[in-house]
Amino acid sequence: MNRIVLLTAFALLTACGGTPAVQDDVPIVAATDPPATAESKPYVGRFDARLTQFDYPYEVKVRTFEAQKQSLEMAYMDVAPTGEPNGKTVVLLHGKNFSGAYWERTIAALTKAGYRVIAPDQIGFGKSSKPANFQFTFHALATHTHDLLQDLGVTQATIVGHSMGGMLATRFALMFPNIATKLVLVNPIGLEDWQQFVGYQPIDHWHAQELKKTPDGVKAYMTKAYFDGQWKNEYAPLVELQAGWSESPDYPQIAWNSALHYDMIYTQPVVQDFPRVTQPTLLIIGDRDRTALGRGGAPPEIAAKMGLYDQLGKKTAEAIPNAKLVELKGIGHIPQFESYDAYIEALTKFLAD
Repeated sequence: MNRIVLLTAFALLTACGGTPAVQDDVPIVAATDPPATAESKPYVGRFDARLTQFDYPYEVKVRTFEAQKQSLEMAYMDVAPTGEPNGKTVVLLHGKNFSGAYWERTIAALTKAGYRVIAPDQIGFGKSSKPANFQFTFHALATHTHDLLQDLGVTQATIVGHSMGGMLATRFALMFPNIATKLVLVNPIGLEDWQQFVGYQPIDHWHAQELKKTPDGVKAYMTKAYFDGQWKNEYAPLVELQAGWSESPDYPQIAWNSALHYDMIYTQPVVQDFPRVTQPTLLIIGDRDRTALGRGGAPPEIAAKMGLYDQLGKKTAEAIPNAKLVELKGIGHIPQFESYDAYIEALTKFLAD
């Protein structure tokens, strides 16, 4: 029987798991800069696989359930409106290199506007279980999210997905159209099928690459790939989570889950299903983004054709029957950090329409 319980320190320490900490298009490995001194490495080994030492901005609860012959725990935040309730719910689905915690500012704005907000950590991510043997599929993750909403009494919601969460949100909208009333995709990956550009890499390849990741490489890569070389202090929470895992004793477990996620992302495209999406859909696209799985290791002439969000945003808006595109000029992969005001304005306007 499914049960929802408060997430306790004991449960975190005794159950399996944390989240991967790599970029969506290429693993983060050592930077070319000289290594930092020990004193300048506050992240090293700080976090276990279930992020016991990492505080989330709101109370974290857990849904315990059985799947694939094992007991799993799905962590989530369920935040009530702080403003006058409007009776509507928004579900926030995180990207591959993130957890529900990075939605903090979005949750604050939406709850103030009267929305109930639910932000889960998918299995294999954040404070949720990190199973060693699990067939990761977007269909399975969507089903677990559906079951969570069912347990919480949510019958309709707007589904918002960022990065890999956009692929999951799309799959959820297709599988559960009666629940997903609207769909919001924030710089989602999967706007193209990478199989047309780069060949398949075995899970062992991704695992080996993940094991090379370093704290220095995390910040260096995020600065370049996410923020066009322009670092700001407000981006630090994104680095803290990923860097804190990379030298943790639990990192081999986290890296293995991350490798399984890469295989899921590559082998389960959603782009071909965009014409079947029936919900009103908002695309919030930072057009500087170039995220694409395998792009980092592709030949230059191939890499130049991948992840062109200034083109992919328009193409996707044409493919989804009832879609609206909001382009954020000169913005990269994480608009909710790099261009918050424009992002939240587009999101809240769409939700209110």
